Amino acid sequence: VGTTNGWRMDDVLPSAEVIRLLQTEFPLVALEPSAPGETAQRWGYATVQGRHDPALGEVGVISSVTQAFCHDCNRARLSTEGKLYLCLFAGQGHDLRDLLRNQATDEQLKAAIGQVWQQRDDRYSELRGRHTPGPAAPRRVEMSYIGG
Repeated sequence: VGTTNGWRMDDVLPSAEVIRLLQTEFPLVALEPSAPGETAQRWGYATVQGRHDPALGEVGVISSVTQAFCHDCNRARLSTEGKLYLCLFAGQGHDLRDLLRNQATDEQLKAAIGQVWQQRDDRYSELRGRHTPGPAAPRRVEMSYIGG
């Protein structure tokens, strides 16, 4: 997913359909998140009794396109250029390079990141459906650029 690879919503296989297809071959049971803000919906392979046995493994689907999780997101990424991105579909990063190069203390970094986080408004997946695609659409940073 991105803005330069030509993907289209019509080509997306919703995560619910992925799970439905998997369940035709493997019995699955929904698992609780293993941590707050977990982005993957987890499903465990079930025993014949219908319970998850951890030894059987699990599968997870990340549904940022069909089931946005922006409101629960707790992720940020720091690029090699020193920019902090609060969304994998961000239009811009927040520059921390000077703080990092000037050997900011842990407290200074914590304060700067906290301020950026409190003001975050990156909710691309939640807002995507409200915007009409076209030449005026804002440019987004590619996931492969910031690491994701």
